[in-house]
Amino acid sequence: MKLEKATNGADTATKRRFYDACGTAHALELIGERWALLVIRELMFGPKRFSELRAGLPGISANVLTQRLEGLEAAHIIRRRKLPPPASVQAYELTDWGYEAEPIIQVLGRWATRSPGHDPMQPLSAASLMMSFRTMFDAVRGKWINATIGFRLNGEEFVARIANGKIAIKREDAAGADVIFAGQPTAIAAVVYGGAPLETLDVKGDRALAARFTGLFPLPPKIELGQQV
Repeated sequence: MKLEKATNGADTATKRRFYDACGTAHALELIGERWALLVIRELMFGPKRFSELRAGLPGISANVLTQRLEGLEAAHIIRRRKLPPPASVQAYELTDWGYEAEPIIQVLGRWATRSPGHDPMQPLSAASLMMSFRTMFDAVRGKWINATIGFRLNGEEFVARIANGKIAIKREDAAGADVIFAGQPTAIAAVVYGGAPLETLDVKGDRALAARFTGLFPLPPKIELGQQV
């Protein structure tokens, strides 16, 4: 009976209770469990099957992922759907309200990168890399760029469209993009955020544009330890 209770969706969604009317407190009741916000992040670019979610979150166990999915579904943040043929399998996707969590992820991510303990060279998923681009894009640096940038990452493909100082990224076929990056998300992050040379990447297309692209995502400055407020 204890195991059944632990994996019941409604119980998972409400067991972290603060009995506080503050909206922030309720937000933590909804998405405060470990891995919950990262599951939402993985679904920001469209539906995924259970196995695909586990691939993007290699540290999570099947049991815990099941609990998080049940809890998020009970909270109306995600829903199940059957993918159309030829897949015809069950997948998970965000509800319209679930997609509204993207600014939360972006603000939290930008805030946390200022921590001295943040290491941009740690492993990350394809969805995490794409979300970081949507979060860290510098509109001033990208103002005069009008281009499409494709990515082929561990079986997933994405296209970033840059125009008028804005970036839009979708999960779709990268064929036909002005530049296509292929390989591991961590390797691309090492160039964009860690200063590794572009030559370490598999890049097809306009290499000058590729170099400009990798410079569009400056990280915010680290906090000064011991600073007085």
